[in-house]
Amino acid sequence: MQSWEKQNAAAQQVDLLLFDDFSGLCLANTVEPMRAANQLSGRRLYDWRFVSVDGAPATSSSGMTVAAEPMDGTGDMLIALPSYRFVGHATPMVLRALRAAAGRYGVLAGFDTGAWLLATGGLLNGRRATIHWEELARFEEAFPDVIAQHKRHVIDGDRITCSGAQAAFDLMVELIGATHGPTLRLEVATLFMSPEATGPQDAPLARGKSVARAVALMQENLEEPLPIGEVARRIGRSQKDLEARMRRELGAGPQAIYKRLRLIAARKLVLESDLSVAEVALRAGYQDASAFTRAFRAEFGETPRDMRFPPE
Repeated sequence: MQSWEKQNAAAQQVDLLLFDDFSGLCLANTVEPMRAANQLSGRRLYDWRFVSVDGAPATSSSGMTVAAEPMDGTGDMLIALPSYRFVGHATPMVLRALRAAAGRYGVLAGFDTGAWLLATGGLLNGRRATIHWEELARFEEAFPDVIAQHKRHVIDGDRITCSGAQAAFDLMVELIGATHGPTLRLEVATLFMSPEATGPQDAPLARGKSVARAVALMQENLEEPLPIGEVARRIGRSQKDLEARMRRELGAGPQAIYKRLRLIAARKLVLESDLSVAEVALRAGYQDASAFTRAFRAEFGETPRDMRFPPE
């Protein structure tokens, strides 16, 4: 069973290795979940740097220029983000730099077409890996020692690869959950209105479709919460079965998860609207403002009023 909340994980250093013609969307989908995790937790869980092999700025495919530091540091993870023109980026200098980085970083990752650079450097031999699916057949043919897989992302020990920009977001959310617990993962997903928080099938939050559907149903019924038995009935499971599945996959029962979803929505209203506490309580499914305030303080460590008007 997973731990619903994890409080003691150390801050991680993640470096993003940029090349000209990188995808700005892939970069944003990699960095923003880490930024949100820091903000939502109120702690510095992630630090990140933009680096290039020679320390020169990198310009994205859309013309956005990002200042970069030289790629000579150490950290928990280095993510290669070449995106377009990736074959031309596999120069001897780049490959030497990646091989050297393998000894300085806990994990090497290739996002979008980054797997091509890692594979060219011999850093994926005998490993499972994926790449942008348009390049998968060519990748499989070019690197017979790599076990190419048609997946959105692949984690194989200290090597991680993913297939594109949206997959990068889903992967980062998964990594956040693995390190810091499903509660923070759910909050990050909710902040960005990702599929796992808002609905569709195969939500990355849960391994099973039943749990994903249950979370989506809860998300759709925050103001008038459904009884857990009704949630289970609507997804075609018994309440006992749903309870067991959620505890196994998410580390908490349906009642706790439903409560967290309602309070996440309430916190957003507290911070981003002028609604009264009583109105926020109603929109979060609480008829009693006092009971809402107690639950809010127990969850976030302060009352709605204190969060909205912090002391000087």
